[in-house]
Amino acid sequence: MKGSLAMTIIGMLHHRLDPTTVLKSYAYAAVAKAEGAQFFYFTPKSVDFAKRSIRAKVYEDGQWQEKTMPFPDVIYNAGSPEKLSVSKEIIDRLKEEIPFTTYSIGNKWNVLKRLKEAKEFEQYLIPSEIVKDADVFHKFINYYKRVVFKPIDGRKGKGIYFITKAGPKNFEVKKDSTNTIYSKPQLDALLKEQLASGTFIMQPYIQSITKAGQVYDFRLHVQKNGEGKWVVTTVYPRIAPNGSIIPNINNGGFTNYLDPFLEQEFKEEAYNIRRMLEHFSLALAHHLDDIQMEKFGEVIDEIGIDVGLDQQQKIWMYEVNWRPGCPPAFYLELDVVINSIRYAMYLAKNPKRVKKKMVQQKSNPVEVKKEIVQQKSNPVEIKKNLPIIAITGSAGKTTTKAFVGSILSKQWNVFESKDYWNTTEHTKKHKEEINDSHQAVVLEYGMAYPGIITNHCSIIQPNISIVTNIGLAHVGNFDGDVRGVAKAKSELIHGMDQQGLLILNKDDDNSRFLETQQFKGKMLTVGIKRDADYRAYDLQYKDIGMSFKMKLHGQEIELYIPILGEHHVYNALNAVAVADYLGFSPLDIQAGLNFKKPPRRLTIYNLRDDITVIDDTVHSHPQGVRAAIDVLTNIAKKRKVAIIGQMRELGVLREEEYRKVGEYIYEEGIDEFITYGFRTDEMSNAAIEMGMDPARVHHFINKDALHALLDKLIKPHDTILVKGASKTNMFETVKYLDQTLKEE
Repeated sequence: MKGSLAMTIIGMLHHRLDPTTVLKSYAYAAVAKAEGAQFFYFTPKSVDFAKRSIRAKVYEDGQWQEKTMPFPDVIYNAGSPEKLSVSKEIIDRLKEEIPFTTYSIGNKWNVLKRLKEAKEFEQYLIPSEIVKDADVFHKFINYYKRVVFKPIDGRKGKGIYFITKAGPKNFEVKKDSTNTIYSKPQLDALLKEQLASGTFIMQPYIQSITKAGQVYDFRLHVQKNGEGKWVVTTVYPRIAPNGSIIPNINNGGFTNYLDPFLEQEFKEEAYNIRRMLEHFSLALAHHLDDIQMEKFGEVIDEIGIDVGLDQQQKIWMYEVNWRPGCPPAFYLELDVVINSIRYAMYLAKNPKRVKKKMVQQKSNPVEVKKEIVQQKSNPVEIKKNLPIIAITGSAGKTTTKAFVGSILSKQWNVFESKDYWNTTEHTKKHKEEINDSHQAVVLEYGMAYPGIITNHCSIIQPNISIVTNIGLAHVGNFDGDVRGVAKAKSELIHGMDQQGLLILNKDDDNSRFLETQQFKGKMLTVGIKRDADYRAYDLQYKDIGMSFKMKLHGQEIELYIPILGEHHVYNALNAVAVADYLGFSPLDIQAGLNFKKPPRRLTIYNLRDDITVIDDTVHSHPQGVRAAIDVLTNIAKKRKVAIIGQMRELGVLREEEYRKVGEYIYEEGIDEFITYGFRTDEMSNAAIEMGMDPARVHHFINKDALHALLDKLIKPHDTILVKGASKTNMFETVKYLDQTLKEE
């Protein structure tokens, strides 16, 4: 029968016997017919392998009729993996002969674990833990203050609790639209009752709120199409009803069209946010598809991703749903079905191409993973007494690491982490790469939330630690309190060898909040303004760097670093302290400080007409912006032009810190001030309020318009600072200036 039919035969596999109880079955049958495919519905127990036939349900003449059908060309896998597991043997035999459109990617916890292990999307994950008991929960809420407590396999927003620490012994518990105050014993009883019913996870509560005060999130729905390519089916906001904090449609939430919603909430940034959400959804779909192929040699064809945006417009992933519900609009439901049917037809016509891709994806990475597993079962023991230097801080980590590595490399074989590799996944990777040939290890420990540095130290425990400073980077994740940042950075002090060496910045006022009271090892300090164990003085700006003097063992030495800015002298001092402690000579230190500078850190471009561009477009926080402005004022020959982009993760401090930057611009006598990005006009407005000529202050949310202004504005002998976080892509402006004003 199959040979006589030119059309593709699609079988929908489900655990339910009756297709009328599966709402989407009719839509799939109708669309398949319109697309020229034959469609039937079946369950595993209706399969007859001996006759290679299936007792199926076919939609004809307005109703489902039972018919004996041949094996299909492709199986649309639509049932619950848990309920289909009772027929595992039958399904496994079908998989051997017939391509399946998709395979389960597991529950939400498994998906998050996969993404964390693969690390590419780790930065978008909200920290999550399985709740083993009430004690684990209380440790978590003591850190985060507001948490989400929800079932690991929850669906449709059911069973979710939002719990806030309201006082030393009280907790506010919100479920649906009901708020209740619980004492600790009452909360413990609730936790115990819920944990007895199944597995729960907990996460810090990060919420997106509209201008009207309603909680919302975005559902990103992506699928494979008739060419086997991932496409965005739809992106739509889901808005919680008044008083509720669950935007799920099944809980009374409602949806809206994307474009009007973005224009209302984000104004000029609407287009960029839409593109960001679409790009993110496609990138994640490709990533999960690749992981599925690597791990299991299987494909997926559809996912729903729930995300929020924090105040800095950073994406946070709430959940990833396999087989998401259809978008709540009929025309979109048909779009979903059309993509599913067309992809099934593509799979049926190209089984070899898909199989080949799966085999290629599975064969290479699996070999690599096998090697890693073998290494983990026999890990290389890190030698005792090996100097393991870990660096954290709000600014200066990467530059300090580069200085330390450069000096120690003058005598030793040093393992040094790559430019900006500072996540816990990177630290795991580094542990596998350190071997007996290394005489020192230099690592950077990044942190955006509590618990992360503790995790770093549990993977590789340092015996020499440097805290460069405590500033406002990530302060938005700590309720705007810099003491929270200091507490999280203090995890390095608690997690290191307690008899080791700790180096701190004597000039940094916020470093006084670091928890050093219990530390039993040796402490050294660096400074410029205050007396310190390693103190620099007589700082001078040179052509492309800084010179300074200091005393080592009673002798004055002059040092030079090939990077501009007083703040980088502190980074150099950290390295001098480590090298001197380890017995390196002043000559080694002088030679090592002439290091290879990390990319896009105050890099100087000398362009035509004596125009200078300062590229500082990797990170941006208030301390770093002021330091970069200092460099501009110190090296400028004539006019000073500052182009400043957004600073991320400042939370409630954003407005105040933006205002301070605008005031600093005025105080430092900047000639032309340009801001770029959403809300950065708070900086430009502050400069005008201080007395800066409004004709010399410019604000843009469109880079092309900014670049058009630069064509008219820039004059010979100008010095131009371009400063912004890497996510704002300010480097595009550096490239534009470099290409436009290149020496001819």
